Amino acid sequence: MVPQMDLATKSLALQSRLRELGRLLVAYSGGVDSAYLAWAAREVLGENMLAIIADSPSLARTHLADAVAFAKEQAIPLEVIATSELDRPEYVRNDAQRCFFCKDELFTAMEQLRASRGFDTIAYGLNRDDQADWRPGQKAAQAHSVAAPLLDAGLGKDEIRTLARNAGLRIWNKPASACLSSRIEYGRSVTREALDAVERGEDALRGLGFRQVRVRHHGEIVRIEIAREELQRALDSNMAAEFTRIFKSLGFKFVTLDLEGFRSGSMNALLPAQELLRRVV
Repeated sequence: MVPQMDLATKSLALQSRLRELGRLLVAYSGGVDSAYLAWAAREVLGENMLAIIADSPSLARTHLADAVAFAKEQAIPLEVIATSELDRPEYVRNDAQRCFFCKDELFTAMEQLRASRGFDTIAYGLNRDDQADWRPGQKAAQAHSVAAPLLDAGLGKDEIRTLARNAGLRIWNKPASACLSSRIEYGRSVTREALDAVERGEDALRGLGFRQVRVRHHGEIVRIEIAREELQRALDSNMAAEFTRIFKSLGFKFVTLDLEGFRSGSMNALLPAQELLRRVV
């Protein structure tokens, strides 16, 4: 049996891997994984790294602003680029492969930057735990030869949060947050209007004091997910009335609260079994 590396050993392995990758472009979203990777790359490589964040309608404005602010706080070189996944019919149709086309759009743009700026490698924040979920974007990363230093070092999500906390990074306990398109049920077209409704709804829920939320778009129906530890407050009748007011003003006809609470990737439970099996092919 291969012995389990302790966290200090994994941290050293990450540093070693980053040095091997040379001048590095980091795909950065502002989430814990990519933020820690960008910070670690800055620590190891100095000015020989550049974080790239894609500004598109599927990225919430609050998340973009926070990602830019974190990079500034930590002196991480950052460039914001525009991506055009909404111009791709394959992405808009929102089938089970949507994430592939999103990441393909991003990595194509980053590959052009890599070649024109003299960088050696592109890296992204894939970690050990991501392999257990439905993530077609990993195939796009493989197609573009994108490195995964966190995975190479054997790091999982909780370990990355611990390393970020030990480094004094404020993002260590930042709630997980995938792109806004992941909130729209598979088979329903991704539109600017739907993305806007999701974003405004989640902003409103956070404005009410809820920390971990998802607004799941099912056409005329909205399904609100709130972290289980916050559910008791959400079940209040006055709060229910406020939810109804907010989401009907956003165009939904029916407002529902998911009693299972927040869980990452819950839309994937709606995928046919044959789609999920494709990830192992």
